[in-house]
Amino acid sequence: MKRFLLTVCVPICAMPALAAEVPYPEGYRDWRHVKSMVIEEGHPLYASFGGIHHIYANKKALEGYRKGQFPDGAVIIFDLLEAKREGHAVVEGARKVVGVMHKDARRYAATGGWGFEGFAGDSKTERVVKGNAKAACFDCHAAQKTADYVFSRLRD
Repeated sequence: MKRFLLTVCVPICAMPALAAEVPYPEGYRDWRHVKSMVIEEGHPLYASFGGIHHIYANKKALEGYRKGQFPDGAVIIFDLLEAKREGHAVVEGARKVVGVMHKDARRYAATGGWGFEGFAGDSKTERVVKGNAKAACFDCHAAQKTADYVFSRLRD
């Protein structure tokens, strides 16, 4: 009986925690580019988010941008790269983090229906948010409740 509990029940009990993990967004640079911006020294978020930001959206996220409410399956990517100066230009440096917002109202109910994760640098496996989505991401996004917790806006 003990063997049964360890081989069947323990993996099943662990499944909800694993199921809630936000997956790495393969191929996101082929998605729709929403916007870019640069956060420079002097900005209040510079210490955490200084650099070049590119925002990408999958098809379901595009639907959400257009309607103002994002459906389950919407994924928004925050690709943060170092900003380097070369001559009189600001160019992309090394990737700092790939931030992911993944909409699933049931799985991520505690954070407005969004799952949040950050992948360090160019890694597809090294998670930086882990189980800290509320404090690391959602507490700031909560101010955007009327926009379904999303800061960016789609431009034509």
